[in-house]
Amino acid sequence: MTDARRRLRVVGRGVRALLPSRADYSMLRRTWRADTLAGVTVGVVALPLALAFGVSSGVGAEAGLITAIVAGVVAAVFGGSNVQVSGPTGAMVVVLAPIVVQFGVEVVAVVSLMAGVFVIIGGALRLGRTVTYIPWPVIEGFTLGIAIIIAAQQIPAALGVAAQVDPHAVAAAVAALGQLQWPATAWAIGVTLLVVAIMVVLPRVHRLLPASLIAIVVATVLTHLLNAPVSIIGALPASLPAPGLPALGSIDPLVLIGPAAAVAALAAIESLLSARVAASLAPTGGVDADRELVGQGLASIASGLFGGMPATGAIARTAVNVRSGGRSRLSAIVHSLVLLLVVYAASGLVSGIPLAALAGVLIVTATRMVAPATVRAIVRSTRSDAAIFIITAIVTISFDLIVAVLIGIAAAALMALRDLARSSSVTREPLPGPAADGDERIALVRLDGALFFGAAERVLDEIAAIDEVSVVIIRLSQLRSLDATGARVIADIIDALERRGVTAIVKGVQPQHLGLIERVGVTHHLRHPRHLIASLDDAIEHARSHVARERL
Repeated sequence: MTDARRRLRVVGRGVRALLPSRADYSMLRRTWRADTLAGVTVGVVALPLALAFGVSSGVGAEAGLITAIVAGVVAAVFGGSNVQVSGPTGAMVVVLAPIVVQFGVEVVAVVSLMAGVFVIIGGALRLGRTVTYIPWPVIEGFTLGIAIIIAAQQIPAALGVAAQVDPHAVAAAVAALGQLQWPATAWAIGVTLLVVAIMVVLPRVHRLLPASLIAIVVATVLTHLLNAPVSIIGALPASLPAPGLPALGSIDPLVLIGPAAAVAALAAIESLLSARVAASLAPTGGVDADRELVGQGLASIASGLFGGMPATGAIARTAVNVRSGGRSRLSAIVHSLVLLLVVYAASGLVSGIPLAALAGVLIVTATRMVAPATVRAIVRSTRSDAAIFIITAIVTISFDLIVAVLIGIAAAALMALRDLARSSSVTREPLPGPAADGDERIALVRLDGALFFGAAERVLDEIAAIDEVSVVIIRLSQLRSLDATGARVIADIIDALERRGVTAIVKGVQPQHLGLIERVGVTHHLRHPRHLIASLDDAIEHARSHVARERL
């Protein structure tokens, strides 16, 4: 078999691994009843959330519903998780809202297409595992920031006033306080508080009750019976729109690359985190992270073609799916079919839902995104992790989520490097075995931990400061990690000692470090090639011979 044919086979296997197969439904005969029931349950839970996230993003309730239906099916079929439920999410709302303010609603479908392509490329390049490099405090920090922004976005609707065109949700919420219109504001506040109360109380009665849907129904019925002056969703189509390429108008598509990249990054991060959470809740099979990216990318593209918004895996809906008995992709597909039935059979009823009721749903959703126990655990862990958590949350609220994640990762990396540098040490040891004349002229120093750019200068200063000796044995056998800067520092240490007339002997270079030592040229700085010695006994014997020659 030629090399070209082998490469084609490898590529073919890689492509097939990213596509659906019969194995995806191997458990269907045993689980289809539970999957169907779980799908119906998730569909009921997802309805108010899809509507609310669509409205909150500025795209509209219709777009939220379309996204939950179309992206939900596509991600279920093509994704890498058996139980992931996808659709519009609060985190995506936070990223989309400023894009709508800056470029207008018409670009959202285009951004969805572009972001989908970026996510697919990430899956094809096997970048799915990179999410594991995001530290826990960063994840929880931007989740807290997202929760605060989502809650702030609901303030105008909860007060019965029109939201200001402002990319910063907190600023828009503050501005809404100066536009109160009584008695409409009183009605809106009442509806919001009613929904919040029902959603808080009902789960205590029975955890399987669809609290958000019941709250929406109660609030809608009461406002219609009382003829309350509250804003409602408005007319919704009674069918799905025909798919087609969205029009850009006069907008240069190049200016949308940055927003689309931010949306793609969020979609990848949130989807993979959601899939990981689902895999930990029940034995639902493993998660193919790369295939999940491909599936989510295709879902966003399909959503954009139908006029929807970018989609991600939804942690809350996925958890409901698993806890309701969902074990295969059928449950997520049924969830989308339930929502499709709503579009064709009940769009008129849905159009009368008060916006304040949706605001109440999202306020409760936001408060449940980060558990107080999680915040306490992070704050009490270490000062570094607490600082990273707080910094990420503040940057998320002040700037945007992607910048917050990057700053959080950078801060975590700096903290980790600082701790790693602190783990490195220089220890002067006594010579083993019986003492010999002249041993006081020999210094045996052991390097522990990691010798890299973060610790190199300190190690250089400590060893170079050793005086009143003729020979220094640098023991490297306990060194766990070494980079090019660390290897260069060893060479600088040798130079500093030799300039003072002190002989440097390097002992016990580990096999994995030997190539780097040679490439950086450490051996060329030794007075003699024989001063690179493997055995400690041989190194001490050689050092004693140097001291003995000095005394002659």
